[in-house]
Amino acid sequence: MFLDKAQKTDRTKKRTLLEIRNELIAISSFLSIIVYLLLHYVLKLDPIFPNLPLFFSYGIGGIPLIIELGIKLFRLEFGSDLLAGISIVSSLLLGEYLAGVIVILMLSGGQLLERFAIGHASAVLQALARRMPTVAHQKLDVAFKDIDLKEVKEGMELIIYPHEICPADGIVIEGKTVMDESYLTGEPFMISKAVGSTVLSGAINGNEAISIRVLKKPEDSRYAKIMAVIRKTEEEKPRIRRLAEQIGAYYTPLAIFIAIVAGIVSGQPIRFLSVMVIATPCPLLLAIPVAIIGSISLCARRSIIVKDGQALELVEKCKTAIFDKTGTLTYGKPKLLEEYYSSLFEPRFVFDLAASLERYSKHPLAAAVLQKAKEKKIDWKELSVVCEPPGQGLYGQFGKRSVRITSRSKLPPHTKGLEQIPEEQGGLECIVLIDEIYAATFRFRDAPREESKPFIVHLSSKHGFKKVLIVSGDRESEVRYLARQVGVSTIYAQCSPERKVEIVRAETQKAKTLFVGDGINDAPAMMAATVGIAVGLNSDVTAEAAKIVVMENTLKKVDEFLHIGRRMRLIALQSALGGMVLSFIGMGIAALGGLAPVEGAIFQEVIDTISIVNALRAAFPPRILKDF
Repeated sequence: MFLDKAQKTDRTKKRTLLEIRNELIAISSFLSIIVYLLLHYVLKLDPIFPNLPLFFSYGIGGIPLIIELGIKLFRLEFGSDLLAGISIVSSLLLGEYLAGVIVILMLSGGQLLERFAIGHASAVLQALARRMPTVAHQKLDVAFKDIDLKEVKEGMELIIYPHEICPADGIVIEGKTVMDESYLTGEPFMISKAVGSTVLSGAINGNEAISIRVLKKPEDSRYAKIMAVIRKTEEEKPRIRRLAEQIGAYYTPLAIFIAIVAGIVSGQPIRFLSVMVIATPCPLLLAIPVAIIGSISLCARRSIIVKDGQALELVEKCKTAIFDKTGTLTYGKPKLLEEYYSSLFEPRFVFDLAASLERYSKHPLAAAVLQKAKEKKIDWKELSVVCEPPGQGLYGQFGKRSVRITSRSKLPPHTKGLEQIPEEQGGLECIVLIDEIYAATFRFRDAPREESKPFIVHLSSKHGFKKVLIVSGDRESEVRYLARQVGVSTIYAQCSPERKVEIVRAETQKAKTLFVGDGINDAPAMMAATVGIAVGLNSDVTAEAAKIVVMENTLKKVDEFLHIGRRMRLIALQSALGGMVLSFIGMGIAALGGLAPVEGAIFQEVIDTISIVNALRAAFPPRILKDF
């Protein structure tokens, strides 16, 4: 752990030294140009004197940049910045010193501009970081105590005063209020809070004080997850230029070819330099990272944590969508949909007795029975004995009568009245026995989410997906039932985590895949997919495996991510390709002798500014972020 911290510190120091060096190069280059203009055009001195500050700029800026590029060439790394290196060397050899220093300024100043633009794109995240309180008010028996945020623990009781920011995720135990959660959910609503309501760290309290019980330590809260994006973004800035490298692979040789042809055909080496100066690919080097980080910032505002910037680039290319079932396409909360009763008992009595027994169970189906009991307003029975013998279901006694809730496979061999039990079907069920006589069958279904079907239906028409699958560990009858409900034809049921990985890998070999899930058993499949999205925070393991974590348990946020990814790619391509088109126009003019090297350098600087300003649009939400 200490080694990891030391390595991070070393990387931070190295990055800081590089930034300082670039600042010094940019400042010295700028001052050299100003001094040159004064000596040459104002004082009109002999050319050797105005060139001295330019030579100084070459010494402290040009030579280090050329050495770096030389090392890359030795490693056979032909990046887009190769053009800038050729321009600097050519300007020095041809005596166009001013043009060379302008290129040095473009490279070093462009990196400063990138830092400024990325900082602007991450402004929302930084504002969130500044908003987090540093103290919390602990509620004691008869008083309150201010404690450091680091001291807040699960189970601790806190008070939140009017207009304060909630310091931790929790549940209201006293008071009523409204809270502004727009910073966390992206929805501009004031949410009412009463006893039993959950509150989110980072939300702003309204006009009333409330007391909460802490459910998660501040560092484990939703707010902290969003803050982690800032650190992740800072760490990955140098590595998220994959798209730029792909475009540069075509742009760089073409630009060199145009420059060589211009120089040979005209017989004027100066035209070669003019073309190379304009070809310096700052839109590629700067605009694309700005667009990506701006999109990461926008995702964080929408409660979508982007852990890998490349996922934003890749999601637009995904053609196969793979979904887990329970908790992803369904609510993960079974509902009691069918009730079958024996003619030997009065149905209302059977249900009242079964529901009264289910109050003592933590089984997921018990919650569904109790929910139905609330709707029916039943007459609760007081049971004298309640127990849950291993493998025998739930057992209780009401007066002299016994009641047992179990599965079909666990029915005692001496059970009477089984001739009235309905045939077994797909789905979940439980059997109710009274005095060891069959009394009722309850059948449950895990209902699909309201948005599941429209979301899946629109994937092909709006996002270009060619194939949609459900891969689940549940029984085939359950998975097929859900598939019919949501409009999916291809399913894989009763899959182990290992089997899920095999399926995802096989599909990924055919086309890029998007996997959406929420459980621990989904983590390996998420890692095998091109892009893995964890919906909700049901599992820390899943959140670690996924490249994208949607912090709200809804598919609407998945759709938002798809739109942000597509828009990011569009803006990045607009900035890069638009900048290159303008560069090619400038190269054509320069090749024909219409632009001198210095004029070409200024022309390219204008192109850079336009490209970066356009890339900044990615940080701001469009009018539509979901379309189903």
